[in-house]
Amino acid sequence: MTTEQMLLFIVFLPLFSAILIGLQTRWVPDRIAQIVTSGLLVVSAILSALVFHDVYTSKQAVKATIAPWITSGDLQVSWTIAADMLTAVMLIVVTWVSSVVHIYSIGYMSHDEHKPRFMAYLSLFTFFMLMLVTADNFVQVFLGWEGVGLASYLLIGFWYHKQSANAAAMKAFIVNRVGDVGLAMGIALIFMTFGSLDFATVFAKAPSLQAYSFDFFGHTVPLMDLVCLLLFIGCMGKSAQLLLHTWLPDAMEGPTPVSALIHAATMVTAGVFLVARCSPLFELAPTALMVVTIVGALTAFFAATVGMVQNDIKRVIAYSTCSQLGYMFFACGVSAYSAGVFHLMTHAFFKALLFLGAGSVIHALSDEQDMRRMGGVWKLIPTAYALMWIGSLALAGIPPFAGFYSKDIVLESAFASHTDWGTFAYAMGVTAAFLTAFYSGRLLFMTFHGKPRADESTMHHVHESPPVMLLPLGLLVAGAIAAGYVGANLFGMVEPDGAFWNGAIFVAEGHEALANAHHVPAWVKYLPLVMGVSGIALSYVFYVMHPAIPGRIAGTFSPLYRFLLNKWYFDELYDTIFVRPALALGKLLWKQGDEQTIDRFGPNGVAALAQRGGVAASRVQTGYLFHYAFAMMLGLLAIITWFVYTTGLWRS
Repeated sequence: MTTEQMLLFIVFLPLFSAILIGLQTRWVPDRIAQIVTSGLLVVSAILSALVFHDVYTSKQAVKATIAPWITSGDLQVSWTIAADMLTAVMLIVVTWVSSVVHIYSIGYMSHDEHKPRFMAYLSLFTFFMLMLVTADNFVQVFLGWEGVGLASYLLIGFWYHKQSANAAAMKAFIVNRVGDVGLAMGIALIFMTFGSLDFATVFAKAPSLQAYSFDFFGHTVPLMDLVCLLLFIGCMGKSAQLLLHTWLPDAMEGPTPVSALIHAATMVTAGVFLVARCSPLFELAPTALMVVTIVGALTAFFAATVGMVQNDIKRVIAYSTCSQLGYMFFACGVSAYSAGVFHLMTHAFFKALLFLGAGSVIHALSDEQDMRRMGGVWKLIPTAYALMWIGSLALAGIPPFAGFYSKDIVLESAFASHTDWGTFAYAMGVTAAFLTAFYSGRLLFMTFHGKPRADESTMHHVHESPPVMLLPLGLLVAGAIAAGYVGANLFGMVEPDGAFWNGAIFVAEGHEALANAHHVPAWVKYLPLVMGVSGIALSYVFYVMHPAIPGRIAGTFSPLYRFLLNKWYFDELYDTIFVRPALALGKLLWKQGDEQTIDRFGPNGVAALAQRGGVAASRVQTGYLFHYAFAMMLGLLAIITWFVYTTGLWRS
């Protein structure tokens, strides 16, 4: 089998299983649906490893054109599946994590009545993400982009009998549409100015258009900055960056495997991937790079502060995702794209491990998610306990786990960029590293240590997850432990010469933040580790040695605690600025515009007039002969009057 054929199988096997199972959910047995979807994903994962090997060894991109797609004037788009080193890395991340999630779901969803539908949705989600990362043009990216948005809506709202799940699905869909407007405008502007939507053509023409400016709402803006800022708005929505982040925590309403797939390998990584893919454009847009850096740094800090006080175990991990995505973006913002992708890869493994480990805890505690009702269970579920420790230490950046390698190189690159916004990102990132370690320790100690806070019936049924849920996590454990060391050497973090990427990522001359990261002062290297260890140590003091301290601090600094607990009041702010006015306007148009104007004078008014006319006419039909004779006389009199008047006989 050629590399091109393997690439086609990787992308379309999940689609095939989604269609096959999704259209037959009422007739396909649950076990068959689970075996088919999981089995085909495993095949895709194996083929992804082979494609990675072929692309790495040959140092050549692979491309398979399926068919012409759009032909409209100057717009010529073919449906093409392509893979360079950036795509090959993403294929490994997406298919491997998705395979684990599929197999894990067999056990986690064992009591659900709609298992085939769930498995079909998972495969559909994976297909659209694979379509996105293998695209060789912006139209195909947009197809995958919108596809993962659709699949996320279906999966977040999978338990549609819950109003909260429906609301969360709608919120995710709507907030992402806001960002997608920016992406669509950016793609339209690219076609208008470059005359093509093919990556190779656009990237080749970009240097010649660097000096070109564009009139945007009365302001002269450099073309490259405007294009990249519009693309980044789409990335902000998909990757839950500050201002467009509000959908991500609410996405926890979906089943836990959905959270693992969204947060680790698919939807939220799409924005980081697109910035890295478009590095030839972003390198020509200094203002856009500055914005990416600042937004990423603020997101890392904001989400970490909120994660400190959340009580839902899945929401804590969700805010950690938001924070880690901030790291990836500010790495790209200082032109350390490979460091951002490196952190994306390691994060996929330990974040999937954390979510699925949390799923095992929730499963063990009879669907309890509030950490205040947990505690004292580490001896009862030692495997889940060990998994959560490994994932949390990787997240906190403690060596030798994967997060230590990727998070540190991101922070060192930000400092080594020698820009004000890079220094700002380093400061925010180091602060977030301390907070991340603190809430990671808080999650572990509240969940597993101390006195049991669950009721007796729940504690009586605490049990370890079945092997079908635990065994697949071995792959994630291996990634959380070893992916950092392996990736640091493989991706060029040790000697950043760019040879590994073979042109898939472009860094302009003078933007050597990654190379300079190896020459920063020693304190820059060691400070994140000190912060990580300190954060875990402080959480141990607060939640094991002196568990009364957090309550006292929350009471003493009540306004600050409520501010963080309510997520900086972004939801309330958006509700006041956007939701309520939109509802009020909708109600006004509905009541006054639709009912009182259109319906009243339109269909309802005409119908009412016809009804009243019919009632009046029916009263004439009395059935009495003398009434009809009288009516005939009146009619005859009217005819004679009209004849006399029109002929002028009345004048003579």
